[in-house]
Amino acid sequence: MTSDRATTVDDDGTPTAVLSVDFELFSQTPAYRSAGGTAPADEATAGLEMGQFLRETLADHDAEATFFTVSSVAEDHPDEVRAIADAGHEIASHTHSHRLLSDLDPDERREELVHSRDVLESVTGATVEGFRAPAFDVPEGTLAALADAGYRYDSSVAACRKIPGWYGGEDDAVRPCSAVDVQADAPDTLAELPIAVMPGLRLPLTGTWLRFFGVRYTIAGMHMLARRGITPVLYVHPWELADLPDVEGVPKRVYVRTGAWMRRAVERILAEPFEFVTARSVVADAAGTPPLDAPAPGAGGAE
Repeated sequence: MTSDRATTVDDDGTPTAVLSVDFELFSQTPAYRSAGGTAPADEATAGLEMGQFLRETLADHDAEATFFTVSSVAEDHPDEVRAIADAGHEIASHTHSHRLLSDLDPDERREELVHSRDVLESVTGATVEGFRAPAFDVPEGTLAALADAGYRYDSSVAACRKIPGWYGGEDDAVRPCSAVDVQADAPDTLAELPIAVMPGLRLPLTGTWLRFFGVRYTIAGMHMLARRGITPVLYVHPWELADLPDVEGVPKRVYVRTGAWMRRAVERILAEPFEFVTARSVVADAAGTPPLDAPAPGAGGAE
C-alpha cells in the first residue's frame, strides 16, 4: 500500500493532518512508574480532566482526532471515553495497562491487545481499528498479533534518528504503508501509519520535541511534510496539557512547558490551514478502502 497526493488533501485542496492523542494518565507514564515519589490521591488521574478541553477545542476548530486510549482508563472512567467517541472522534487502542510490550511475554502481549480492543468497543459501541504501542515499543511478532486480534492498522513507527534510552533508528517509513514493510512477519492485511518527523533533522514533530523546540518547530514541519505530499501525524498526551503535581523522581524534562503552554500550543496547531482528520481515514484513503464502520454508500453522514 502506498500513499499519493490525493490522500494528503481534502476536496477543496486543503492539506490534511492528524492530531492524535495518546489518552493515558500521568500515573501511567514510565517516568512516573519509575519515580520514587507518588502524586496525592486527588491528583493521581492527572490528564483525565483534559478530555473535556480537547473535545471543546477540537469542536471549536471543526476538527476530528484519534484517541489512542489505554483501556484501563475506559474501564475506570467510561463516561469520559464515551463522551470522546460521542463527539465523533476515533477511539483506538493504546494497550490495556500501558506497560511496555517488550517487558511482556507473547501471551501477555496478546492479552493486552485483545482485551484492550474488547473493552474499548464495549464502552463506546464503536469498532476499534487502530493501535499505538506505548513508547513506540513493538517487539517482533506484535504486528502479526495485532492482525490476529482484529486491528486494521498500527501507528507505532517513528522514522526518527536513534534517541538513546528512548526509541528510533529502526524504521524509515514516513508514509502509510503495509505493515510488511516494517516487520517481515506481519500480514499484508495490516497497515502502518507512521508519526510525523522533521525532514532532515529526523526528530518527531510532537511529543517531547514540541515542548522542547516550540510550536513554531512543529508548524514548520507540518508545512514541510504537506509540500512533500505527506499527511503529518501528530501526537500529544493529555497529561502534557495538565497542571502536573510535583512528584519526586520524575525527570525535570517531563515538566517542561506542560500545562497552559501546551494547551495554547494545541490551539495554535489546530488554527493552521489544515483539515484535521482521523488516523483511520488517512489509512483508508491510502489503501483505497473504507473504514470498517463507515456508512454504506448512499447512507449519508460522515465519520
